[in-house]
This record gives sequence, structure tokens and C-alpha cells, in this order.
Amino acid sequence: MTRTRSSANAAGSRFEREIADCLAAHVDDRIDRRVKTGSRDKGDIGGVRLHGQRVTIECKDTARLDLAGWTCEVADERDNDDALAGVVIHKRHGRGDPLDQWVTLTVREFIALLAGVALTRRRNGDGGGDRSHASAPSQPAGGVHRPSTVFAGRPL
Repeated sequence: MTRTRSSANAAGSRFEREIADCLAAHVDDRIDRRVKTGSRDKGDIGGVRLHGQRVTIECKDTARLDLAGWTCEVADERDNDDALAGVVIHKRHGRGDPLDQWVTLTVREFIALLAGVALTRRRNGDGGGDRSHASAPSQPAGGVHRPSTVFAGRPL
């Protein structure tokens, strides 16, 4: 049977609902599907927080992988949502359990999740490409910021 636009939309909505319900059951009962917002989309699932900041989730139920396209899409949605990081949860065909689905993210997003600090892209002064830098974490009231994550022997 060939998939139509209507059946693809229904499958995507069903997949989003399954993932939202799974996250709500295991993480936080305030997690739920988001209302579609058009060109300023903020991801498919809302209410996910880590380190006190939002995490954007984009869900995909497709037969063909497009990791590069999906990670670009979730990066735009992360920016729209002013979130810490963005991840893609995509269908693992042949596995119906929501806990068995795939999660894809870039190393930039992975570091943001581990360190609690968003890495942003900026242009070098010479125009010779992009480099990453960490957004400065806020200092705790009356104290020195102590990173909770260590990477390659040094705090992130």
C-alpha cells in the first residue's frame, strides 16, 4: 500500500503522540505535543527541560533517513524556542515500543545537554568559517559557578 500525504500526516501525528506520552510517563507529566505554529515552529513536543532550560524535540516517522535535513530543522526550531538544545526522535522501523526509537543530535547539541550550556555558532573575524563558543552560564547567587561536567580532564 502506498503512503499518501494524509496517511503520512496521520502516522506522524500518531508517532508524536506516542513519544509525548512515553516522555510524560517516564520524565515529567507536563510533557505533551505542541500546537503547530507554522514558519516559527518550536518542535513537536513541549515541556521537556534539562538544567532548567527547554529542550526542543522534533519527531520523524519516515521510511527514508534525512539526518542532515532533520538536524538543520531542529536547530532552527531550537533557536525559535530559545532552547538549550534540539534533538530528533525518529522511527525505528520494526520496533513499536516508543522506548526503542532512535534519537539523533549533533555533538554541539550533545555537549549542550551534558554541560547545560548552549554552544552557538559565530563567524571568525577573517570570514574563514564558523567556530563554536559557549554561551556564558549564569552565576549562582552569591557563589562561583562550578561546572558539573568534566570533558577531557577539564570543566566544560
